[in-house]
Amino acid sequence: MLKINKIYWLTDVPDVAISSDWINSVINKNGKKLARIDIVFCNDEFLLQMNRDYLQHDYYTDIITFDQSEQEGFVSGDIYISLDRILENALEANTSFENELHRVVIHGVLHLLGFNDSTSSERNEMRSMEDASLQILGITN
Repeated sequence: MLKINKIYWLTDVPDVAISSDWINSVINKNGKKLARIDIVFCNDEFLLQMNRDYLQHDYYTDIITFDQSEQEGFVSGDIYISLDRILENALEANTSFENELHRVVIHGVLHLLGFNDSTSSERNEMRSMEDASLQILGITN
């Protein structure tokens, strides 16, 4: 079951529906099953503090993902998303807030599936996986 928590929801930001069926389909296509994913929408300052506390990184980020999977073949975790970053990313990429939010959500899911983005080749693979996942929803770049 997909659980979405709204912690720090910004004013004047549209309420966007994230389809658990979509997330399930991406997880299943990668040979795993969904156990639990909590998505927490927050602001820059909240996520910056988490980045400092848990990852020892002193910079803003759009997403932090914590893998909580305990059973082989099942995906479980917590995804924290800064809506401030989503809005800025969308403006920079000349895309809608909704499309960028979906991209970042699936980015977190892909991390839970074991994909990384530390190297250039990993980032390219991650972007390709994001694009393929977004196409399921009819979102193209």
